[in-house]
Amino acid sequence: MVIAMSDAIERIATSAVPTPAGHYAQGTAWRDLVFASGQLGQRQDGSHTVDRPFEEQARQAIANLQAILAEAGCGLADVLKVTAYLVGVENWPAFNRIYADMFGASRPARSVVPVPGLHHGYLIEIEAIGRRPVPTP
Repeated sequence: MVIAMSDAIERIATSAVPTPAGHYAQGTAWRDLVFASGQLGQRQDGSHTVDRPFEEQARQAIANLQAILAEAGCGLADVLKVTAYLVGVENWPAFNRIYADMFGASRPARSVVPVPGLHHGYLIEIEAIGRRPVPTP
């Protein structure tokens, strides 16, 4: 469901990911740009994967990101920029493998930021900027 916030900015909301617990939108869009808020590895039903291995948390976080982008009318192939926050640089190689697997041939600009900790004890949070494809005539 896309809800207009004003004449130019849209709020993106989908039931495919947990409802935000804070004062933010799952995503926003302006013209053809889509901004997906940082996603943890929380499941659609709100249950946590914090007790699961990094790989499972990472796949769930990227799947959440993908669901928000899909609601906005785009996908991982339309992502322009990704920022990933990782707890523990030892998780970087696993992140690279999962990221390459899920993003496929798409290679958006990317920043990986090592952090000492994340909310609820998660090991990854990922956000993205994408674009809605322009329909061809």
